[in-house]
Amino acid sequence: MKPEHRYRECLPESRRIVVKIGTRVIAQSTGRPDMRQLRSLVAQVAALRRRGYEVLVVTSGAVAAGMEALGIRERPTLVPDLQMCAAVGQARMMGKYEALFGREKLHVGQVLLTHADFLNRVRFANARRTMEHLLRAGVVPVINENDVVADEELKADLSLGDNDYLAALVVKLVRADLLVILSTVDGLLAPNPAGRMRRVTCVEKLGPEIFKLVNPGKNALSKGGMDSKLRAAQIATKAGCAVVVANGRRADVLTSILGGEDTGTLILSNPL
Repeated sequence: MKPEHRYRECLPESRRIVVKIGTRVIAQSTGRPDMRQLRSLVAQVAALRRRGYEVLVVTSGAVAAGMEALGIRERPTLVPDLQMCAAVGQARMMGKYEALFGREKLHVGQVLLTHADFLNRVRFANARRTMEHLLRAGVVPVINENDVVADEELKADLSLGDNDYLAALVVKLVRADLLVILSTVDGLLAPNPAGRMRRVTCVEKLGPEIFKLVNPGKNALSKGGMDSKLRAAQIATKAGCAVVVANGRRADVLTSILGGEDTGTLILSNPL
């Protein structure tokens, strides 16, 4: 048996999981929420909850949903415009999550965070206590950057991507066992000897040679790319959390990962 297969056999033993959902996973090209995708992912999270897993959802898509509602086609460059879109879109996204989780007989709790919440000891402790109480009560925390009052995630120079950095900080906040980053690619891709791109099944340590494989791209709706996902994974793995980067549009992707199947790219924890 290959070593990565043995590593994946440990994933079902995770108990606290952070699932980060990228904008393009749950949004159409216009920014309108893709209800088929949302229903699928919510159903999978609910299935994991029924199996005893504690799941926290870090969701993107608020800015894109606001853009669609306001008739804006290209992602704004001015922070106030982005904050306006976030304010409009956040309510829409939470309404969708509340309705879909409600059908699964689960409650959701909205948690809006800023980077300052992780830097201030009192606010950090308050955020951790709230998360613990939500999980203990069986509530699914739905987490996003509080873009209406904070601009760190919106400014490209300060951001590590489309909520990827936030997901890594949440991992440290709640001491998660596993971070699943859902994107629209099957994982980290690298060229094989024939020059064709293939999925990297397992990364034992994130070193400079891994980052050299990345070719960050741009999208009209989102800012994330594999580079930001790897940097977020680096933070999470140093905190002792395993990471899987996978295609969120693949059927049953979450249940497949927690079933120990060969899905996405597994990045092993590497605590300091």
